[in-house]
Amino acid sequence: MRTVVILLAVLMLGLMAGLFYAYSGSVMPGMRRAADRSAVDVMQRINTAIQNPLFLLLFMGSPVLTAVALFQNSEHPRVAGPLLAALLLYVATLAVTFAVNIPLNNRLDRLGDPAALADPGGQRAAFFTPWTRWNAVRTVTSTGAFLAGAWALVEHGAHIG
Repeated sequence: MRTVVILLAVLMLGLMAGLFYAYSGSVMPGMRRAADRSAVDVMQRINTAIQNPLFLLLFMGSPVLTAVALFQNSEHPRVAGPLLAALLLYVATLAVTFAVNIPLNNRLDRLGDPAALADPGGQRAAFFTPWTRWNAVRTVTSTGAFLAGAWALVEHGAHIG
């Protein structure tokens, strides 16, 4: 059962790291090429679409399963150490998300219809510049969490093998 929990935690951490990287590597660079109103409109739609049960399961399930795996393996330092690192890195990802990215998303959504914006370029810049910068931080912290979780999985395999 411990192996399954670590494996699921690593899978979830990897999916979340991939999501944040996809924004950094393709979504936001693609949005840079869009017109101001279009970019605001698309990001508002993405912010709505991402709020779904599967995303919530992965977003919040990652730290929960990582914490469970850490608890289950607390007597094995070679497994627990990387799991603790994974948990702390993912908690940092959550902290950035809740402190920066979600408030920026909410502010963007409150702008309303992009067609009615008086200064779409200014509104876009106020959102995209900090959001993209902090998403890069989330990409690094979530990728670190995934790598630490994978390390724990390898150590767990060596421990039981």
